[in-house]
Amino acid sequence: MNPASTAPGPRPRPGPAVLLGLVILGIEGYDLFILGAVGPSLLAHPDWEVTRSTLGLLGSLTALGMPLGSIAAGWAGDLYGRRLPMAVSLGWLSLSMLLSAVAGDLTLFAATRFLTGMGIGALIPLVTAYVSEAADPARHSLQVGTATTGLAIGGIVAGVVGRTLLPAWDFHTLFLFGVFPLLLVPVVWRLVPATVQDHPAPAPLTRTAAEPAPDPSANRLRALLAPGRRRTTLLFWAATFAGLVIVYGASTWLPTLMVDSGYDLSSSLEFSIAFNVGAVLGTLAAAVVADRGFLKAATVTSFLCAAVAMITLSTPQPRPVLLLASAVAGCGALGTQALVNIYVAHAHPARLRGTALGFSLGVGRIGAIVGPSYLAAVAVLVAAPQAGFYAFVVPAVLGAVLIGLLKPGTRGGQAARSGAANSEAAPTP
Repeated sequence: MNPASTAPGPRPRPGPAVLLGLVILGIEGYDLFILGAVGPSLLAHPDWEVTRSTLGLLGSLTALGMPLGSIAAGWAGDLYGRRLPMAVSLGWLSLSMLLSAVAGDLTLFAATRFLTGMGIGALIPLVTAYVSEAADPARHSLQVGTATTGLAIGGIVAGVVGRTLLPAWDFHTLFLFGVFPLLLVPVVWRLVPATVQDHPAPAPLTRTAAEPAPDPSANRLRALLAPGRRRTTLLFWAATFAGLVIVYGASTWLPTLMVDSGYDLSSSLEFSIAFNVGAVLGTLAAAVVADRGFLKAATVTSFLCAAVAMITLSTPQPRPVLLLASAVAGCGALGTQALVNIYVAHAHPARLRGTALGFSLGVGRIGAIVGPSYLAAVAVLVAAPQAGFYAFVVPAVLGAVLIGLLKPGTRGGQAARSGAANSEAAPTP
């Protein structure tokens, strides 16, 4: 029997689910942003001869592992339940960060970042799907959004740790904190249900009595690309690509871009911290708006905020203005991607949610792979330090356009939650 189709046990409570998701994604955020925090230290390493291109490559290698993790974990989560894949992914992530901490040469360090990327990629769709299924329907976007702010909170911690310990400490030490996920495996095993669960619908939205029940063994990717879903699926994939170019480009390059603009390492890490604080506050504010039926508008606005903020950062401004722009950029990067993930979760029933998130993030991870190297190429080809900031504007505007192309009927808000159990009712493309 398909484990994910067995009789469900007690439904997880929203509070513990949100808290667990927040902690897990907080650890992921640290593991993601720590590379950016140590970027200037890597460039100054006396033996490894790290260049700007090398730093971009390290960011891309981290991102290269993410599609493998996202697609495999999203599929496994729908097929076998969220618990086992989540526990395995936490163990994988802990081991990868430990290997980064003891890596003695650049080649081994690069390999560990690829492995870390696989762990990060696996956990995001699993955690998002788990919290989505536990969330109160009336507060779905806010509760899922709260959990996903963990990525930004982890980035804040990475910035604070980097500002406090670097350059006095060896940068390897900062990767040892990434072993903490191993302690969460027993908690996951206790709190996360072994089976996929969703809020029941009071009545099917579109299925008639003559329609067959869904086949849990059906090809999930084929279902995502069926005529009724194809356009929505492709738009989500492309919007995720644009969002992740911004997220992973900024996570790798923002401190270095600020150093290029004349700030010292401590000041540049302050901008990184502001970036992540803005992501937390912006995500929560946008999620509240989304729960009132404006998910699409909130997502488009967040993308455009990223473009405006990056243009502002490229110009000479008073320090408070630049810190505020960094915060808005965080909302437009991490905050926007959180909204896109919420949108994907809204638009799909439980039996497809993990796969939809996994493929959206998996295909979109091409943007995460491209992002750091794209910024590195711009920095190498264009001497002006402002060029790196302008490079973020293109994917931000593209993402706003792609979300804008989703038709109003695409599931969102309360309607999506009430229709989630109707697994054969395709969302309006």
